[in-house]
Amino acid sequence: MKNINLKYLLVSLFFIGLTSSCSDDFVNVDSLDENSEDYFNSEEDYQNALVGVYDLLQATYLNAMLGEIASDNTLAGGESATDVIGIQEVDDMIHTPVNAQLRDIWGWMFSGVNRANFILEFQDKTDFAGKEQVLAQARFLRAYYYFELVKWFGDVPLVVDKRFLFGDQFNVDRTPKAEVYAQIELDLIYAAENLSYTASQQGRVTKGAAQALLGKVYLFQDKFPEASQVLDDLIINGPYDLVSDYNSIFEHDGENGIESVFEVQYNDDQGASFDCLQCSEGNVAVGFSGVRSYVAVPNSSGDIFSSGFSFNVPVQEAYDAYEDGDMRRDVAILDIEAWAAQTGIEYGTGFEHTGYFNRKYLPRKRSDTAAGDRNLTNPNNYRSIRFADVLLMAAEAFNRGNIDDGKAQNYLNRVRERAFGDTMHNVTASGATLTTAIYHERRVELLGEGHRFFDLVRTGRAASEIDGFVAGKHEVFPIPLIEIQLTGNRWEQNPNY
Repeated sequence: MKNINLKYLLVSLFFIGLTSSCSDDFVNVDSLDENSEDYFNSEEDYQNALVGVYDLLQATYLNAMLGEIASDNTLAGGESATDVIGIQEVDDMIHTPVNAQLRDIWGWMFSGVNRANFILEFQDKTDFAGKEQVLAQARFLRAYYYFELVKWFGDVPLVVDKRFLFGDQFNVDRTPKAEVYAQIELDLIYAAENLSYTASQQGRVTKGAAQALLGKVYLFQDKFPEASQVLDDLIINGPYDLVSDYNSIFEHDGENGIESVFEVQYNDDQGASFDCLQCSEGNVAVGFSGVRSYVAVPNSSGDIFSSGFSFNVPVQEAYDAYEDGDMRRDVAILDIEAWAAQTGIEYGTGFEHTGYFNRKYLPRKRSDTAAGDRNLTNPNNYRSIRFADVLLMAAEAFNRGNIDDGKAQNYLNRVRERAFGDTMHNVTASGATLTTAIYHERRVELLGEGHRFFDLVRTGRAASEIDGFVAGKHEVFPIPLIEIQLTGNRWEQNPNY
C-alpha cells in the first residue's frame, strides 16, 4: 500500500477546476471555486493541496511509455495499426499537432504546474513550522513537470507563483527554453537546500531527488561542470547505493529501496475507465505493456505475470545490444518464445509482434480482489530516477566535460560490475571511446524506463538511430493545435510541423 494515497485529493475540491479529466485545452474554461482564495489557512490546507500536486505524477505513465516507443528500443505494438493511433504515429515519426496522446502530455503536465503554482501563489498567506519543506516539494514538482514540458515541446509558457487561468493565454507567450531551464534550476536548488535525504513520508520528494534532477537538467544543457559537481556530491554524501540483485529492483518488494532516488507511487485501490486514464491510481503503462492473452498453469513457474495489450514491444536490436554475460538482458526483456518453452504458458500475438516484452513493467499476478479494470490498476511504481542513472549521468558529465575520465570510468564500472558480477568487463577507455561506452551503458541499464529517446536527442544521435527521425523537426514534438487556437493563433508552431 502506498503511503501517499492520492485519492484524498478530493478533500481539496477547488483543484477539480484546474483540469478536466479529459480536457481538450491547456486549462479548463470552467472558473475556479470563488472561495478558493479563502483556502491556505492552516498547515493541513497546504498539505492537502500538495497531495494534489503529487497526483499528476501518476499521469506521467504516458511520458515514460512514449519515451521508449519514440526511440529505437521498442515499437508501438498493440492490437492493430489503428490501436491508439496517436501512439502509432509517434512510433512512425508521423505525429502531427492533433495527436491525442501528445495533447494529453501537454495538458497533464501543465495541470501539474498549475497545481504547484496555486500553492506558491499563496505561499506567504499562513505561517507554520516546516512550511519551507512544503514549498520545497511544490517547487521540485513544478520543476519536474516543466522539465517534462521542455523535453517534449521546447519553448513553453513560463508562469511562476501564480495560476495560469483561462484568458491568460491571450497575453502569455511561449518562453525560450533557456529561461524555463533557469527557473527549473532555481526551483531544484531551493528544494535541495530545504529538504533532507530522508522523506517525511514514503514517496515524497527528498534532497537526493532534487540533486539528481538538477544534475539531469544541467546535463540536458551540456553544463558538464555543474552537472558533475551536484551529481558527485549526491553520490558521495547521499544515502543511495546499487542493490546487488538487478532483478529485485522492479518487483514489488524492491519498491522505494536503497537504489531508488525518486519513484512515482501507484496502487490498485481505485479503478478508472478508458475515458479517463489519468484518473487511475494504477500505472496504466504496465497494462498497456503486458503480454496479450497471457495464460499460465496455476501455481507454475510461469504464473507470475498477467495479460495486457502488447504495446511498447522491444525490438531485436535492443535485445542484441546486451553483451554476453550481461545479467540485465533477461530482466529488461522477456523473450516470450523461450519463456513459453520453459514454463508452458500460452499467449497471443499483437501488431508488430517481435517476440519480446518490456519485462520491467509487465503486469504481475496479484489478488483477484483488485479494484476496477485490472489493466488500469496495476500497482507497479515507476522508478523515475535510480542511483544507477545518477552514476551514469555523473560519468557522462566528467567525461564529456573533459573533467576527469578516471572518475567517469569508476562510476561507469560500478554499474557494469553489478551487471556482469565481476570486474572482467570493466571499461578502461578514455575520451570519445569512453563517451560511446557510457552511451551504450545508459541504453542497456535503463532500457524500458523511458529515457532513450531524450538521450538520443540531447546527444545529437537521434537522426542516425531512429527510423523516420527528421533533424530540425523531431527533436521536439508539436504544440497541440487546440492550444495554439486558444491563443487566437498567436503562438507559432514548432518548426516543420
